[in-house]
Parts: sequence; C-alpha cells; structure tokens
Amino acid sequence: MLEQNVQRIIARLIEKSSNPELIRSAFEFARTAYKDRFRFTGENYIDHAVRTANLLDKMNLDSTTIAFGILHNIIGDAPDLIREAELKEIQHKFGEEMAWLIDKISSLKKIRFPFSSLVNKNDGFSNEKVENLRRMFLAISADLRVILVEIMSRLDGLNYLKFLPEDFRKIQAWETLQIFVPIANRLGLAEVRRNLGDTSFYNLLPNKYTWLEQVMKSKYEESNKYFKKFLPFIKKVLKKDRGNFLSINYRIKSYWSTYKKLLKKDMDINKIHDLLALRIITTDIPSCYKILGILHKHFKPISGEINDYIAKPKINGYRSLHTTIISDDGVIVEIQIRTEEMHKEAEYGICTHWAYKEKIDLNKNRNALAWTEKMSSFWENFKIDFYANKVFCFTPKGDIIVLPKDATAVDFAYAVHSEVGNHCESAKINGKIVTLDHTLTNGDVVEIGTNKNKLPSADWLKFIKTSFAKGHIKKLTDKGRSIFGISLPGFIRKKIIEIAEAKQEKIRKKESIQKNVSQIYLAGQKGMLVRIAKCCNPKPGDKVKAYLAPGRATVLHKTTCNIFKEIYRKSPEKTIDASWE
Repeated sequence: MLEQNVQRIIARLIEKSSNPELIRSAFEFARTAYKDRFRFTGENYIDHAVRTANLLDKMNLDSTTIAFGILHNIIGDAPDLIREAELKEIQHKFGEEMAWLIDKISSLKKIRFPFSSLVNKNDGFSNEKVENLRRMFLAISADLRVILVEIMSRLDGLNYLKFLPEDFRKIQAWETLQIFVPIANRLGLAEVRRNLGDTSFYNLLPNKYTWLEQVMKSKYEESNKYFKKFLPFIKKVLKKDRGNFLSINYRIKSYWSTYKKLLKKDMDINKIHDLLALRIITTDIPSCYKILGILHKHFKPISGEINDYIAKPKINGYRSLHTTIISDDGVIVEIQIRTEEMHKEAEYGICTHWAYKEKIDLNKNRNALAWTEKMSSFWENFKIDFYANKVFCFTPKGDIIVLPKDATAVDFAYAVHSEVGNHCESAKINGKIVTLDHTLTNGDVVEIGTNKNKLPSADWLKFIKTSFAKGHIKKLTDKGRSIFGISLPGFIRKKIIEIAEAKQEKIRKKESIQKNVSQIYLAGQKGMLVRIAKCCNPKPGDKVKAYLAPGRATVLHKTTCNIFKEIYRKSPEKTIDASWE
C-alpha cells in the first residue's frame, strides 16, 4: 500500500499539471512495473519515483519531464532482450521521445563501472579520470532532461544512504561529490549542488563534517549577531547615496564548499571570510555598479577580492558583482550584488536561463504552469549533443579511453598501447565477443585479446578511425607483405619484420656513433678517424682522451676508464688529448 505522503504528492501533480492524463498514466504504468521491485531501504521503487517527480515539479519543469521522472527507472538492470521489449511498450504507450529519454537514463549506469574498484580502497581517481567520467556522463545523457532527472533521483537517494553498507555508502557519496556536484554547479543549480555536496560530505567524512558543523555554528552565531546590526547601517548608506535596491539578505556557505576551501587555507577557519555573504538585489545592471561604487566609497575594499561576473560570467552562466570590504568595526564582509533576474538564475539554474530566453515568467502563475504551452519549442533547446564527436570507453580495470566517434575495437587496442594493437586478435565488449571492426559506444567496457604471433591486417585500414592506429598498421603491413607477389604466412612476416627492425636499429646506432665521432677534436684537430671504445662507451659531455692503437684508428676512452688508465700507465706517449669541442 502506498504511503499517504506519496498519494498526496501524485494527486497534487495530477491536479496542477497541464497534461494530467500523462501524469496519471505514467503513475499507473510505473506502479505496475515497480510492483515487485524494492530499493535498499525496503520501500517500493514507486515511492522514490514519485518523490523524484516532486523535486522536478519544484523546479517548474513540464509535464513530460515530470512523467519521465516517474518512469525513469522502469528498465533498471534488465537484460538486453527484456530491455528492448520494455522500451517498445513504453514507446507504444508514451511515444518515441519518452522511450528515448528512458533508454538514455538507463545507460547512465555504465559510468558506475569504475567505482566498484574503490571498495575497500582508500585511493581515488586522478583529476583527468574524474573529468573524463563527467564528460562521459554528459555524452551518454545527450539531453538536459536526462541530467536533471538523474540528479534529482540522486538527491532523493542520498537521504537514505544510511541503509547501505558503509563501503557502498562512501562510494555513493564520493561519486556524488566528484560527478554530480560539479555537473550541478555547471548547470547553475546552486541549491541542488549545496544539498548534494553537504549530504555526501556527511556520509563520506562524518567526523570532519561534525567538527565543521560545530565550528561554523559558533561562527554563524557570531556573524548573525553582527549582521543584524550591520544590515540597517548598509541600507541607510545606500539610501543616502541613492543606490536603488530591492532587498538585502545573507546566506551561509555550504559545509562542503567551506571544507574544500579550508584544505587550501591550512584548515584555519579564520582565513575564510565568506562563511556569511550579503546579497544585495537590485533593479537593473547600472544599479549594481552604482552600489559597488557606494560601498567602496564608504568601506575599504580588500585588493584582489573584487570580481565582475556580470561583464565576464562564469562558465555556468552565473552573473554577479563580488566584493569584500572591511567594515568600520574591522569586520571582513563579502558582498554579492546582482539583479533580480540574475538572482533567479543563480537559484534555479539552467531551467531559469532557458525560461528567460523564451521570455517565460516563472513567477507569474507558477502553480498553473501556463508557460508549458510553449514546451515543444522550449525543450528543443535541451537536446544537446555533449561531446558528439567523441566516444568514452572503459578498460577492464576501469580506466577511460577517449576516442573519436565511430572508433572500433582496433582503435581502442592501439589507444591502450601500440603493442596491444599490433598483436590484437579478439575483442569483447561488455563481456560479449564482437568482431574487431565493431563500432564502440559511450560506456562500453572493452577487453582486447592478444596473440604474440598475430600481426595487423591491411584490411583494418578500411574501418579504423585514429591516425595513430593507421600509422602502425601501415608500417607493419608494408613490410614483408609478399615476395614475388606471393602472400606470406603471418609467422614468416613477423620474422622478416623483426630482422628488418633489428637491421634498422643497428644502422641507427651506427649513424649515432658516426655523428658523435664527427664532433671529436684530437689535439685540437677535427675530422680525424676515431673509434669509440666499447669498454666505457664515452658520450658527448664526458671527459675523454684518445689512445693511438698500432695500425688502427685512434680509440676514444673516458678519462675515468680503468682500461685507459692502465694503457696510460704503460704507454703515456701513445695517448692524445681529446675533447668534444
């Protein structure tokens, strides 16, 4: 039986929706599909799905996205045949777009493959690997609605981490901090990012979280007390100099953001000045700059702490003026100045950004969601090909290989190592044997089988995509391909190539020696015939002398060479001064 809270949520979603039949149908379909499926909390999946939809509704998203939130985990970890059948059923009942969205979100589980290696390990991933995981997440998603639903699903799930075993609880928290929090930040979802970060921080490092909570509590109480006196003074100053503002408030910095900053500040809380920051909301952009000037007129600004994110917005679209001032009491205060529009963008993120672009008023008649009538054109903006020209795949150990679009198993083999590519014999993708020309997709786990007697085939050149692979294949297939037009067996070609490469290496060494020898001066003269002694193998830069061997070329030795020292002791008259310059 459904919880009363869930029943209330779904009833409200249906009542306020511009397409109530879609929400009702999605709910009934999901309730049947989730009937025998339960989460680690012991609750049925429908509870989590409805809560996810409720979070999406709070972001003022459209009926399609809210219905998608209810249906998002329908496929789960189903085998391929069942997956295809369920997607066809969803397509038949809800349309091609909904089936596509559910297919995309179910594919996101692929990024979790490398995290399984972190169980019982204290080491994490390199910055490069984490960034590639974020890129893979975006590449697989291909639509902002997929990202938003996945983030909201994670946000709800974090509230129930206590039901997971400790190891997996920490992995979930770490994954959220490394993947979901930065992506939420890039989308400008400030409040969502804050909740994701703080909840994960608590589950990953509970002792540090508790310590920081206590420290910030005392700091917050101290700052809060000061701000209650400082706010009226700021308002008085602004009104006196005609600085137009709509409101002034303040916010406390998130625990996770503070902890990351503390790591850079020797864990000294007194070095962090933005635990509490004033927000001044204005009517227009000129008022932002005027207020900044008024503040700097009355208070001393801290050099290097003034940032103009209006003229140069952050990557995620965030706009505001930031300054840090010293009040008359000697207290350091960070102040953010922005318009009402900028403030909405900062709070609600990318959804608000697109709404403004479409001239949609999110505040006007919010509950009625009248603007959903424009959704067909509005949501076209959300279909974005993130990294459309790249494909992100895993090695069996969870390392990420980035390749161009339509790359094959052979391209992957050469990207791992040239020798793996040269001796590539077979490939498995996600545990299934495939042909070497198989095209890779985002999130594939690729395993390459090698054979030391196997060499590249010229036919590979017909389907590979990377120039690195082409260069190695051409190099090996051009050598020993045939004699008098007769194709040679692989093991004979391999031997011919080995002999050819050994000969080339010998020539290279000889050329190197000759080049070095041409630099040598004997008794100040250049161009005399000189041989390098094998016993000490002198190289440019070494201190050297030469020995005049009877009937042979002069032999160059290091001065530290024991053999040369013995020659010099017996026949000093046969040694010659030598140098490289």
